[in-house]
Amino acid sequence: MPNILLTRIDNRLIHGQVGMTWTNHLGANLVVVANDQAAMDEVQQNLMDMAVAETVETRYFTLQETIDKIHYAAEDQLIFLVVKTPQDVLRLVAGQVPIKKVNIGNMHFSEGKKQVSSTVSVDDEDIRTFHRLHELGVKLEIRRVPDEKSLDILKFI
Repeated sequence: MPNILLTRIDNRLIHGQVGMTWTNHLGANLVVVANDQAAMDEVQQNLMDMAVAETVETRYFTLQETIDKIHYAAEDQLIFLVVKTPQDVLRLVAGQVPIKKVNIGNMHFSEGKKQVSSTVSVDDEDIRTFHRLHELGVKLEIRRVPDEKSLDILKFI
């Protein structure tokens, strides 16, 4: 069973908050980015690696590669899993990735979305996906940084 400490939705993927603040808070030694585009973009990977301490490893997998490889993780790999969208989380859960808790950190506002917190905006598809994840037993929290109070997204959608 892979040791997934936390899964975070952040449309920026790895940046300072993720690479340092959250990783240190969790005690993670591996950040896995599950994103089809980032898995193919070496320049983006190099930029994201700059936001992570040298003692923390990174892996960039497509969603399918994550499903296929996550169960081969070593016991001593303390994994912080980062994805871009709630739909990515649902796909991973459907692929038997053992995700129990999701931190919703950043979902940018765009046309057709409504803002439910200072950093989270959702559309109808996101709302349906969050409800489905909840039905599957996944705990969902909005929290930008570790010392911020956790909010249940279901109270806002």
